[in-house]
Amino acid sequence: MDRVSTPEPQVETLVDLNAIAHNVRILAEHAGDAAVMVVVKADGYNHGAVEVAKAALAAGARELGVTTVPEAVKLRAAGITAPILCWLNTSDTDYASAVEADIEIAVSSVAHLEAVAAAARQVGKTATVSLKVDTGLNRNGVAPTEYAQVLDLLARLVAEETVRFRAIFSHLAHADLPSSPSIDMQRDRFLEAIATAKQAGLEPELVHLANSAAALTRPDLAFDMVRPGIAVYGLSPVPEISDYGLRPAMTFRARVALVKRVAAGEGVSYGHEWIADRDTTVALIPAGYADGVPRTLGGRFDVWLGGARRPNIGRICMDQFVVDLGENDAGVREGDTAILFGGEPGAPHPQEWADTLGTIHYEVVCSPHGRAVRNHIGGDR
Repeated sequence: MDRVSTPEPQVETLVDLNAIAHNVRILAEHAGDAAVMVVVKADGYNHGAVEVAKAALAAGARELGVTTVPEAVKLRAAGITAPILCWLNTSDTDYASAVEADIEIAVSSVAHLEAVAAAARQVGKTATVSLKVDTGLNRNGVAPTEYAQVLDLLARLVAEETVRFRAIFSHLAHADLPSSPSIDMQRDRFLEAIATAKQAGLEPELVHLANSAAALTRPDLAFDMVRPGIAVYGLSPVPEISDYGLRPAMTFRARVALVKRVAAGEGVSYGHEWIADRDTTVALIPAGYADGVPRTLGGRFDVWLGGARRPNIGRICMDQFVVDLGENDAGVREGDTAILFGGEPGAPHPQEWADTLGTIHYEVVCSPHGRAVRNHIGGDR
């Protein structure tokens, strides 16, 4: 029987796991003696949490971080046994599933800690908890006004072996500005929180504070572990300083659906916002805002196609946009691959989209969705 070939996807994100491993090794070098926790929240920043986690651990990462219990449980279900921390849950979260799966749970209030303790008693197993303390970001984390109550409850739960106290950690507000005085202020508050816990008889097994930016620019904040996110995916948290040798792991690409001639004076796409000033050749790319190409990019970005940058012309539609090939079309044909962004030489970088849109590259790599099929290359899968 003849084998039926599977057609290539029209729109695809290609994730290079070798780039992930490369980036983890760079971060480990900067961390020195500190361990590396790789953050794979939001499905690995849209790169695939399970695949990224396995590649990162193989490259030397020691632990993993996510936001929610379901994210953590999914990693366990994939056979990952490394320590996993989750830190953003409500009091009515299914903490029992986390306790059963040996997930480390960060608590940010008395109510959260009480809910974790109740789950531990229900399961009949000691829960592992960490304290996330608010040192000035004023987002998640135990508020200073509630810290004493949390420590008092935690001490009682540790004494009765309902919970195991593993770590204290916090998060920086201005790490992307390495000289900001707020960083030292948060460091001092963090040290104060650690000292207060110790005075209450609670000795953390480890403490951690540094995100990607701090891991690369503030070695004095490495403590026992660094907690990088965006840098793992090859995007510099402080691009105005350096790329640190990081390699972007994601390539967003689409296959040309049609190549055609357009006569001078003819308009292209809805509203005819672009009108040809000469006879030209255009290529139709079957990706649009339903796939993660923002409509507001229309007429303001290039793709890499046929060995050159090709400008988008006209509006971006729900599922397609057009690029101008001009007379130097390099023989571009239907089925050829257009790179919307990626790390290849010549290709647009996610930072370019971010700069044009007035956002950050985090949002750019989280954008591909809908019909964009995600595939992985490299690594030991």
